[in-house]
Formats: sequence, structure tokens, C-alpha cells
Amino acid sequence: MHPVLSQFSCARVDGGPRCAGDLSRKVAAIDAADSNSLVMETFYSRPDMVSLAVIEGDRPIGLINRDIFLSQMSKQFHRELYGKKTCIAFMDKEPLIVEADTSIEELTFRIVQVGEKALIDGFIVTRAGRFAGVGSGLQLLGTVAEMQAEKNRQTMQSIEYASVIQRAMLRASREALATMLPTAALVWEPRNVVGGDFYHFAAFPDGWFGATADCTGHGVPGAFMTLLASASLSQALDRIGPRDPAALLAAVNSNVKGLLGQVKVEGESPQSNDGLDAAFFWFDSGRQQLSFAGARIALHILRPDANRFESIPGERMGVGYVDSRADHVWKLHTIAVPHDSLLFISTDGLIDQIGGPRKIAFGKRRALDLILEHRAQSPSAICESLQRALANWQGTQTRRDDVTLFFARVKGSP
Repeated sequence: MHPVLSQFSCARVDGGPRCAGDLSRKVAAIDAADSNSLVMETFYSRPDMVSLAVIEGDRPIGLINRDIFLSQMSKQFHRELYGKKTCIAFMDKEPLIVEADTSIEELTFRIVQVGEKALIDGFIVTRAGRFAGVGSGLQLLGTVAEMQAEKNRQTMQSIEYASVIQRAMLRASREALATMLPTAALVWEPRNVVGGDFYHFAAFPDGWFGATADCTGHGVPGAFMTLLASASLSQALDRIGPRDPAALLAAVNSNVKGLLGQVKVEGESPQSNDGLDAAFFWFDSGRQQLSFAGARIALHILRPDANRFESIPGERMGVGYVDSRADHVWKLHTIAVPHDSLLFISTDGLIDQIGGPRKIAFGKRRALDLILEHRAQSPSAICESLQRALANWQGTQTRRDDVTLFFARVKGSP
């Protein structure tokens, strides 16, 4: 029998195993010339030992699995036949052997290549080719699970902090909306912790500006796009002002395409194709007029004396994408909006949500009909009714996308 001289240990970043040496146990090995009887004595004296390494000198040459060995030796006459013979008769001649500084990632890859045997028997750890110990496949699985959990925890901490940043970015707009339209209702629900939708509201002496947008993706990629698109909108507002939503869409389109390099060049393929759908609108308080320009997002207006919504669809041209023309001019719609009219805008996370008995989309018509049913209520109450209906419709289905809802009842001179 040969004792292990020392247990090799790798440098650790956070106290957890980082290499094969960290999983190596101080166990004895048996010499290739030793008998099977000695192997039996070793296993009986060490009930926790799963496998026993076989070495020549200080070099490992095989691994004996406890269960297989004892099963073979329990057969009739096997002790008499094999007891005095060398232990190599029952050893695995091709065990997994790794150096102590092998990373956990590389070790996992090697075990996957070898297959189930390495998980059950374990693996031999060496240092400069010399036997250093035996590692457990099950312990490796536990280590990998712990490492993945730690990575997930760190990722979630980063995402949760990103959510703080994203919500801080939106706070000024929410505060502006509360000042200029105290009864308005605004819902922003990311599918994940952070989202690809954003909104922007700002008050001016002669009116107010609003925007809702749905950027490519959701989660972290979508959140990055909201930062870029929101910054582009802020720059355009500073340069152009809030009174021409169509010009603002064109400016954001040009800026996003430029920042992401999403300009068609013959013979070249852009590395990304990201952008946003958006609804930009300006309300002139003095004239009681709403100016609107939309890219794939519609504006819905319910006048006090109307029995149905007037919907102004967004144009099919998206903002910032490779196929979005750099010189595209969005149409500007200017509408007289009487006192007490209800405005409603949503991103497609609402209408595209799958659910209901037939597992179909919630749909625009269902949403507008529900709003009509509750039209006499406050924007907040209408919004809550729509949210409940959406939740009931979704049921056990997975949320498909981020959802942003905006309700406002226009106030002014009757």
C-alpha cells in the first residue's frame, strides 16, 4: 500500500474548488504487484472508499471499482482462485487521469467525453504525472452545480442592479406625467427583471410630450437598447423640440442606425439588426390638438360622445433597423381632441399574449372592447381592469413580452 504524500490544492478565487486538485481526496493507493486479498482488506477497512487507485512506482495505471470488485470476489471459488493474484485482473486499465491543475470546466468536459464510468468510479488526480489522489464524480457534479448557482447569483445581482438603473432612468418621466396629467395611468411591466420597453414624458409651457417604445428583445439585451434609444430621443428633443413627433422619429431612426452601424452597404453585412417600435405624441394645450407619429404602435382615442375608438395605426416602418430607410419621413397626424377624451397606447406585449381556452392572442379588439365597457371609470381603474383581464387570459401561460400601457383623459377647456 502507498500513502498519498500530499493533497494538491489550487489557488481559489472565492473559496470554492477551481481545479481537479481541489477535489482530490487523501487516500491510499495499491501497488500493481499487490494481491486481490489486500484490495479486499482495504475496501473492508474503508467502507467510504468507492474506488482504489493502482500504481506502479508513483505512476497510476488503473482504478478498481469497489462494487464491481466485491461482486466478482463474492462469486463461488473466486477468493480461492484470485485472492493471491495481482490486483490488475479487476482494475479498469483506462481510468480518467487528470493533472491537479486541470480546471473544473476542463475536468467536466473530460468526464463528459469518458461517460458514466468516470462519474461512478471517479478520476485519478496526478501532479507532474505522479499519483496525488482520487476525485469523486459525484463531488464534481455538486461542485459544478454550486459554481453555476454562484454564477447565476452574480448574474441576477447584476441584472437587479441594472433594473435599478433602468427604473431611475424612467423616474423623471413618471414624475413629469404625474405633474401634467395627475389622473393618467402608466404601467411598465418587464417580462424579466429588466425590459425592452421604455417611455418618456415631459411638460412644456404650451403642452406636453409623450412617447412609448418597444425595443428589440427583452431582458438584458432589450434593456441596453432602451438606454440607447432613450438617449437618442433626449438628444432629438433638445435639438428639435417636442412639437413635431414625426421629425423626432426620423431623428431617432438616423441616430440608432448610425450608432449600431445598421446602414446597408453593398457587399457588407451589418453585425446587428436592432431597433424599436414607437409612438411619439405632442399635446398642444392651447389648441386642444394632439400631434402623433407612430412606428408599428397605434394611438387609440375615445371621444366623449363616441361609441367606438378612433385608432391611428403606426406605420409599418420600424425605427433604426437595417431595412429602415435612413431618409424615411413618418406621417404626422394632427387631431382635435375634445375635453374628456380618453387616450390609450400599448406595446404589443398586451395584444400578443397567448392565453384563454383556445391558447390564442389576447388581441387588440378584446382590449378595446374591455376599455369601452369601463369608459366611465378613471384611467387608473380602467387600467387595473385591463391588467386583471390580461392576467386571467394568460393563466398558466408564459409571459411573452414586456408590457407598457398608457391611459390619459385629456383635460382642457370644455
